Amino acid sequence: MPALSSRTWVLVATILGSSMAFVDTTVVNVALPTIGRDLDLGLAGRQWVFLTYSLALAAFYLLAGAVGDRIGRKRVFLWGTVGFAAASALAGASPNGAFLLSARVLQGVAAAFVSTTSLALLRATFGAESGRAVGLWTAWTGIAAIVGPPTGGALVEWASWRLIFFVNLPLAAGSAWLAHRFAEERTASEHERRPFDVVGAGLLAGGLALAVYGLVEQGPWWTLGLGIGIVLAALVWESRADEPILPLGLFRDRIFAAANAETLLVYASLSGSTFFLLLYLQGVADFSPLEASLPWVPVSVVLLFLAGRFGALADRHGPRLYLALGPALLGAGTLLFTLVTSRGTWYWLVAGSVIFALGLAVTVAPITAAALQAAPERYAGIAAGVNNTVSRVGALIAVAVVGAVIAAAYSGPGEALSAASRHDGSVHAFRLGMLVAAALAFAGALVGAVGIPSRTSRESRAG
Repeated sequence: MPALSSRTWVLVATILGSSMAFVDTTVVNVALPTIGRDLDLGLAGRQWVFLTYSLALAAFYLLAGAVGDRIGRKRVFLWGTVGFAAASALAGASPNGAFLLSARVLQGVAAAFVSTTSLALLRATFGAESGRAVGLWTAWTGIAAIVGPPTGGALVEWASWRLIFFVNLPLAAGSAWLAHRFAEERTASEHERRPFDVVGAGLLAGGLALAVYGLVEQGPWWTLGLGIGIVLAALVWESRADEPILPLGLFRDRIFAAANAETLLVYASLSGSTFFLLLYLQGVADFSPLEASLPWVPVSVVLLFLAGRFGALADRHGPRLYLALGPALLGAGTLLFTLVTSRGTWYWLVAGSVIFALGLAVTVAPITAAALQAAPERYAGIAAGVNNTVSRVGALIAVAVVGAVIAAAYSGPGEALSAASRHDGSVHAFRLGMLVAAALAFAGALVGAVGIPSRTSRESRAG
């Protein structure tokens, strides 16, 4: 019983720590209009408040996983949690936009170490029961990410946007204390005390950062080309390195490759739809920050009661059905969002949110568990890093692509048009963007139906 109690508190610690990272991805979106007015940020500046954080996450996930596998997942988790709290305090005290963007980069770097090592720490702590633990972790951190918008909306509307960063401090303190008290640092074997691939780590982080920067900024395009070139050079290096930071052999596993491909598409759809939906509701449909966030409450409730159950069902029957059905429901919910034109059509927002929530509950636990269970335990940190990286890269690409579609669709109306015409143009542009996000979700459903076998455990495949 004491051992079980200790493991439970480790689960709570990882949920608290990872929740900070996930919440800061969503909660800031609601506050962007207010932050922009307060710190005099234009549309590009507001996007970069979100994107600098996500860019740092994408660039450092793999490095975080490799460091945790080598020097200790508990140690890295603790330092990442403390670092995230410090960066959050800086963000909350930001006097101008440049300071806030710098703090967001630091937040992103720390969050990469927290979220990646939390999954690896869970697998090391729970062993054969790690699938159930990962399912609970996914459900609760997913709930935290969805609770972020209504919480942020209330804080922004009734107090100050700065509180959305300061609330991370008590969460970080609780997470660090629980991990320090209950988590065990497993002694590294000779294989795990392998040399660190500094060159590979630098190439991967730098290449990912440059590539995503070039894509999001849509110029200068040489940054995108250079970033892709550096990533390709990193892959060549990794294929020849004795102790690569990213063992490419992992991708020869069908489940690992398919689960991560679906993760890329699903999280691209998720981020592309929610990011622009929150901006659209406040900027075009005339919702207040709190009103724009309220439809996500049922999403939180559905995740709370159903995500863990769908994770258990996927463990019992295999994830294929759930990884095909879940993204399809996400796409259907996203299509319903296109019917929202004003506050008077709020019922379409609620209907879309309910279907969207069900799709999210069906998807989140099976997709994470499938990706992690496909890798050997000694590569748990790397497996988590890869899965987190592709989810974040997918989110960044989607924000850039959906944003480009919306901007291109809206560039047609001239400045002399009436307010009603400009509103109609904004609605049309938003709908096109949501169609792109829905298409990404349906593509993810296809990958799940075709690429994921009915059974995923390494033991069942060996047998």
